[in-house]
Amino acid sequence: MKDETPARAKSAEPQPEPLLDTSGDSDEPAFSWLTPGGSGSSAAAGSSAAAAAGSSPAGSGRADSSPAGAHAIEHDGDGAAQPGSRADRKAAEAASERSGDESSAAFKEPLPTSALHVRPPEEEVERRNAQRESAANAKPVAPRVMQVLLAVFFPLVLLILAVRAVASPLFLWVEYNRPGFPGDGYGFSTDDRMTYGSYAVDYLSNWAGPRYLGDLVHRSGDKLFKDGEVSHMADVKLVILSTFGAGVLLVLLSIIAVLYLRRRSTGGVRRGLFAGSIITLVLILGLGTLAVLGWQQFFTEFHRIFFADGSWTFSLEDTLIRLFPGQFWIDAGMVIAGLVLLAALVTLILTWPTRRRRGLVKDARGGVKEEREAAADQAA
Repeated sequence: MKDETPARAKSAEPQPEPLLDTSGDSDEPAFSWLTPGGSGSSAAAGSSAAAAAGSSPAGSGRADSSPAGAHAIEHDGDGAAQPGSRADRKAAEAASERSGDESSAAFKEPLPTSALHVRPPEEEVERRNAQRESAANAKPVAPRVMQVLLAVFFPLVLLILAVRAVASPLFLWVEYNRPGFPGDGYGFSTDDRMTYGSYAVDYLSNWAGPRYLGDLVHRSGDKLFKDGEVSHMADVKLVILSTFGAGVLLVLLSIIAVLYLRRRSTGGVRRGLFAGSIITLVLILGLGTLAVLGWQQFFTEFHRIFFADGSWTFSLEDTLIRLFPGQFWIDAGMVIAGLVLLAALVTLILTWPTRRRRGLVKDARGGVKEEREAAADQAA
């Protein structure tokens, strides 16, 4: 009896439950089997693990300590098998993704814009490149038109401004007081000429009617200007006011052209003024040559352009001839030509197309190219 008691006590020691034995557990999270995985691969891994577990001895009463027993699969509530290790799950997921990609690629339709990736024929590519280069190098028409208008308006504006400078009391005073100016042989003094001549010049630029000159009288009480002289001065006034009005319009158009060219064409204002100065010099030299070779013929043809025949010829005793003799018109023509010539020369010098004004720089080989091309070469 004494020998059986220890044996019973020894056999009665509690044995660990198979499901509660943690000696063979891995380091995997407790609920890692809840993560989704590939069903086919998981089932295959679960079946292999189950087979390995089932091959262990049935009567041992303990969990198998082999790796297959340590990673035995478990079943969730729906009976789906989950792999027991992280490596098994990763392999199952990778296999599932590969199978899904292959199936989706097999039935994938081409995109609607896939034709855009097809390169056109070489002829079409060359044609498009040629058109693109031609469009890039083509200069717009509007800046060219503005440059032409500026060049044409420039000499006209200068001429009108010079005429306005001559048709002023200041020029009268300089003329009547300069040495060598012919005096009046019929009794007008320098003060008389300055007074009566100022009336005539003022009439050309104001808005008064013909009575402004028609009501003027001598000290003796006689009319200063005859009816024919008053009528001719009215015609001159119409021409002068029309010319001044056209000058104002040309100045406004020139300002618009300058503003447009400054915004749309680099160097366009300079080119337009340079061309205008050349045109002005050619016109002045041509007209000056005609005037020098035959002043009387030039003066007559000039009056025939603007006035009717017989309306601008007077006798030496008439007031207009006594106030404005032939020498006065010669001096006036010289002053107008001189002012226009001086302005054209100054403009020509200021707008001369030097390398810096044209935006050109020298390259390393001594050639000349535009600043934009040089900047592009440096950037390349």
